[in-house]
Amino acid sequence: MNRRTFLKQSLGSLLALVGLSGGTYFYARELEPSMLELTRETISFNKIPSAFNGFKIVQFSDTHIGFHYSLEQFDNLVNTINQENPDLIVFTGDLVDQANTYNWNNHLIKSLKKLHANAGKYWIYGNHDHGGYGTNIVKNTMDKADFQLLQNSHQLIRNADEEIILAGIDDVMLGKPDLRKTLAGADPTLFTILLAHEPDFADKTAQYPVDVQLSGHSHGGQVRLPFIGDLYTPLYAEKYVQGKHSLRGGKLILHVSRGIGTTRLPYRFLCKPEINIFTLEA
Repeated sequence: MNRRTFLKQSLGSLLALVGLSGGTYFYARELEPSMLELTRETISFNKIPSAFNGFKIVQFSDTHIGFHYSLEQFDNLVNTINQENPDLIVFTGDLVDQANTYNWNNHLIKSLKKLHANAGKYWIYGNHDHGGYGTNIVKNTMDKADFQLLQNSHQLIRNADEEIILAGIDDVMLGKPDLRKTLAGADPTLFTILLAHEPDFADKTAQYPVDVQLSGHSHGGQVRLPFIGDLYTPLYAEKYVQGKHSLRGGKLILHVSRGIGTTRLPYRFLCKPEINIFTLEA
């Protein structure tokens, strides 16, 4: 940790301790974590075929079910996503907070299965999905819910007679990400979206023929203070924390979701949870 980061986090922690001790504490713990935002973005590229004009993709990420995020709350999230009538649904990792201690049950599978998109439902591993010996448990749950795993692999998404590529890498922290393998055999002239849990991986993605990277992991910082910003972000989410970023002269666009749930501490402050709704524009 460099001196600037140390000072930022030390000052931020002090202000958080003071500021979150009264009404702000109640707001950060009980109110803002439930203030779901629907963030809408238009993705416009010359490579997007005309058949995909208006194609809607919903990304949700980092639910961390079990840590101050209940199945009832997740049921409401499922209804919200379905009301958008997405063409494609993608989940970018961290389904439950602790896979080895979570009480796995059919309720979660049924809720995930209710999500509907004509072009399919896809997901990638996050670090909490691999952690705690949960790798196979999470995959089994997602398989039963009709989600297709992209683990260093890609899939052609077809609409009418035209195609785009949806790719996904293994988790950077606890998996074995291999972008070369992920894109092996893929047509570089096709519009390509990469799912990568950790946003800072985008610096490597920029070296490959990928147009858009969708990530989560950071929780947007989860707690942000005026003039200071985020107090803490995890490894591989230190450079790109939230929102839209342009790399390689605009040839790669990175979108970082603030995610749904919380981890470590059950607070959100100036960092509301979100689902991301992307509309393609040819």
